[in-house]
Amino acid sequence: MTGRALLLGFLVMAGAGCASREAATTTKAYDPFEPVNRVVYRVNDLGDRYLLRPAAVGYTRGTPRQFRSGIRNAFSNLRYPITIVNALLQGKFAQAGHDSGRFLLNSTVGLGGFLDPATRIGLGENDEDFDQTMAVWGLAQGPYLVIPLLGPRTTRHAFSELVDAPLSPFVSIANGELSVSLGLWLIYQVDGRSRLLDADQQVFEAFDPYLFVRDAYYQHRQYRALDGDVPEDDSYLDDPEFDDEAAED
Repeated sequence: MTGRALLLGFLVMAGAGCASREAATTTKAYDPFEPVNRVVYRVNDLGDRYLLRPAAVGYTRGTPRQFRSGIRNAFSNLRYPITIVNALLQGKFAQAGHDSGRFLLNSTVGLGGFLDPATRIGLGENDEDFDQTMAVWGLAQGPYLVIPLLGPRTTRHAFSELVDAPLSPFVSIANGELSVSLGLWLIYQVDGRSRLLDADQQVFEAFDPYLFVRDAYYQHRQYRALDGDVPEDDSYLDDPEFDDEAAED
């Protein structure tokens, strides 16, 4: 994608932005394309059940826990420049310095990130991306989408991945040409899916798995955008039934 196209996309999203961070991190889904999203969700679910999930199960059973932990650490380290750059864009300068030290230590002493000596000395892991940056800037999330192969996104999140892509280990640009390391990306997907196996039963048992996944996605993105400082949900206080019960007490 050219720089002009990226700028155009950003300006379009900025035009749809809102004035408050609260609105930019809402957990309420804006899902105007739900009929289409449900179709894509079903297709993705079939692919997950018969391809990705079995691969993740096999990976978990056939790979020692310590090795899986090392793979996860290595991918985290490879993607860590995304965190450092977005910390700077969010004005988290102290954190960016902390993260730079972590990246340098794990890339050298940690053998490319396979080991994690930084955590042992107090340089804990952070996780930032351009979607979180735009939330800090007050830009709206936009419509909810279910993208083939990739799964749930908002338009803001999908756009952010294009911006973060040049800092990703899966994308490289040489001599003006864009190339994608598909093999590395597939390993990353299988490793990530293996860490979600424990949550499968909740999705399988949900009355409406589509809504369950959509709401869980929104809650997760809000948690990240607010750095875990998510306000308690006191919406029940506005419930007339709650008011009647309180009056009776």
